[in-house]
Amino acid sequence: MKKKAFIENTARVIFLISAAIAIFAVCAITLYMILKGTPALKEIGVLDLLFSTVWKPTADNPSYGIFYIILASLFGTTAAILIGVPIGLLTAVFLSEMAHKHIGNIVGGAVELLAAIPSVIYGLIGMMVLNPIMFELERKIFSDDSSHQYTGGANMLSAIIVLAIMILPTVISVSTSSLKAVSDTLRAASLALGATKEQTIFKAVIPAAKSGILTGVVLGIGRALGEAMAINMVAGGAVNIPLPFNSVRTLTTQIVSEMGYAGGLHRQVLFTVGLVLYAFIMIVNFVLLKARKAGTRP
Repeated sequence: MKKKAFIENTARVIFLISAAIAIFAVCAITLYMILKGTPALKEIGVLDLLFSTVWKPTADNPSYGIFYIILASLFGTTAAILIGVPIGLLTAVFLSEMAHKHIGNIVGGAVELLAAIPSVIYGLIGMMVLNPIMFELERKIFSDDSSHQYTGGANMLSAIIVLAIMILPTVISVSTSSLKAVSDTLRAASLALGATKEQTIFKAVIPAAKSGILTGVVLGIGRALGEAMAINMVAGGAVNIPLPFNSVRTLTTQIVSEMGYAGGLHRQVLFTVGLVLYAFIMIVNFVLLKARKAGTRP
């Protein structure tokens, strides 16, 4: 008994320390981003920084407007989620409810392989395969528009497609686990009441697993908002209004592209860009966490 109590107390202490470290890490990151990101807000002004559309940090009269950059991140992430989540959820339904065991193992292995591919590989494939396709599409659409500036296929649409593919492994894996965790009793009860298998899946199983599915969506949004390398390779890297065939920059690619040579106020503004990105991620997590709690209430 003494040995068992010692093991339990030791485990309790280890868990407590781990939780404290996690909380400390989040608080430390938050404090660091606030301390580094707020000086530029004070010097430039919140409205000028967040709602100006001109980004010219190296001009004689520099301008640090990140409004288009914010819009590119928000629109790109939203579009990627709207594309990726339905595909990921339907794939999870197939894996957990319909697929034969051998087929499920093959598809599941392919999903795990997608998750293991580095983001730079996604960017490389997008740059070599997707961008030329987008360029041909761009030429067909704007063939009669002499004022259009061609991007070579490196545009917002390419970034959205790459992001949608990159969030698939996360959404599929978490959703599959959530669907498999639903009790078979619920499925049996639904079928016993005369529901078809499809009705059981979409009206009983998925609602029962919506908390876990929403967790996968949250992780997917975090992946999409935080992706930098792949998007930097396929989006073109220009500060523009985020239209489908415009070359764009997101919050993450803005930091990656310019932090290496930035100095002074320019560098401070890039930390502010990071603070804005961090704030967006915290807001999204908070909102979806509230939605998840609301969804679990009877």
